Amino acid sequence: MFCSRCGTSLPEGTTFCSSCGAPISNLSPAPVAGVPAAPAGAYPPAAGFATTHGAVAMPYVPPVPYAGFWLRAVAYLIDGLIMGVVAVPIIIALAVLTGASAAIQSLSSDNAEQALAGASFGIFLFVLVVVLLGGIWLYYALTESSAWQGTLGKKALGLIVTDLDGRRVTFARATGRFFSRIITGLVPLFIGYILAGITAKKQALHDMIAGTLVLRKT
Repeated sequence: MFCSRCGTSLPEGTTFCSSCGAPISNLSPAPVAGVPAAPAGAYPPAAGFATTHGAVAMPYVPPVPYAGFWLRAVAYLIDGLIMGVVAVPIIIALAVLTGASAAIQSLSSDNAEQALAGASFGIFLFVLVVVLLGGIWLYYALTESSAWQGTLGKKALGLIVTDLDGRRVTFARATGRFFSRIITGLVPLFIGYILAGITAKKQALHDMIAGTLVLRKT
């Protein structure tokens, strides 16, 4: 199929043009032999009307609904609250299972008991990091690669995660997007996240690395 704005050949299932960014709402026919496709922006159509150039239709196409910084920030806060509620009972259960709670109570005992308490507390911290990191990774990767195409926070605000062609992302790409957040978080002054508010396609640094977009459902 072809983009109705610039005539670029696109793969099946694409929801917007990777060349000019136009949503593919109405599939256009292949350009007629000998008739050049109209260049993007050469004949701007009036809203609600269609113009033609040769045999290629030029319908009015609304802009791609990229999700900006603040919408994404609110979705992130919602997800943080959800994960916090789930994490509290997990932390308590791990503290009991690893003996960390008993270890803290025995800190005033003799050196042998303090050494045992330190070892128990170290095991608790290690297991806690592994469980929480694994849980958060699976939460983001599974929901963003699912039919929902987003976490609970994104779903609540009508946001979806797609690849650069507007298609549903794979679990591998969603995983790459999640761990790319580590690089985003290392950039000083939250600039890696602020990019979602100032770049043309509203991409944060981890979106650029993983090749993803966050869109508003229309």
